[in-house]
Amino acid sequence: MLLFTLAYQLTGSATDAEDVVQDVFVKVYDIDRERLKEPKAYLCKMVTNRCLDLLKSARKRREQYFGPWLPEPIRTPDGDSFESVVRSDLLSYAMLVLLEWLSPAERAVFVLREALGFEYPAIAELTGKSVENCRKLMSRARQKMGITEEGPISVESAREEWVRRFLAALEQERVDTILSLLAEDVVLVSDGGGKVTAAAHPVTTRDRVARFLLGLIRKTPHYGGVDMEFTSLNRQTGVIIRSNGVIQAALLMHVKRGSVKNLYIVRNPDKLRHL
Repeated sequence: MLLFTLAYQLTGSATDAEDVVQDVFVKVYDIDRERLKEPKAYLCKMVTNRCLDLLKSARKRREQYFGPWLPEPIRTPDGDSFESVVRSDLLSYAMLVLLEWLSPAERAVFVLREALGFEYPAIAELTGKSVENCRKLMSRARQKMGITEEGPISVESAREEWVRRFLAALEQERVDTILSLLAEDVVLVSDGGGKVTAAAHPVTTRDRVARFLLGLIRKTPHYGGVDMEFTSLNRQTGVIIRSNGVIQAALLMHVKRGSVKNLYIVRNPDKLRHL
């Protein structure tokens, strides 16, 4: 799970992460065991290098992507298993979105340092860069993400009670309540990948976001059999929306100072398969 966690946070795709890990293990099978004196470091380096190659090629694909591109959400069940312990290192979904602002090298250093807790000498070894270069990459990454050098690396996620309250206000079309829960500079991003209906551009301002969401709610009777499942996605409360038993979307929220700052709606069917 460590390798999957690393690959997922570097690529933002569970599908790509699984492919990377499988590819690495196939290659390791033929490697002389004497070269694997430190298997964890060796495997992490292989995964990092493979993901860096993917990120470089993905930049061109995402430039041609229809509409906004969002990371692929994954389930993160609670529990004391080894899997849940490793997944506790996952960056929040909002943080994964912010990682898209970074270059592949900046993203690798940030993830290795902040998500997995590697020290700079180890990061330098894994990325093939100097310690000083890694520190500079980390500093640039924080600047691009709007995080000060002294500030904590964290993004507040909406708790289940808060999410239920917000969705209830939408369902009941209580406009005043909806507006009071949205930040003035709220941004809604919807990812359909050109395969299903979704907003082609981010929706901004409180009034526009409220109108957009109310429009979706008013259309739901036409789809029939709409169910909402509250579950843990990327270690935060998320909502999986089904119509006639088929997953149609995943919804996640980022809250700042008690108001919704960002809403993320993933509709691309390819990004919902793992759910």
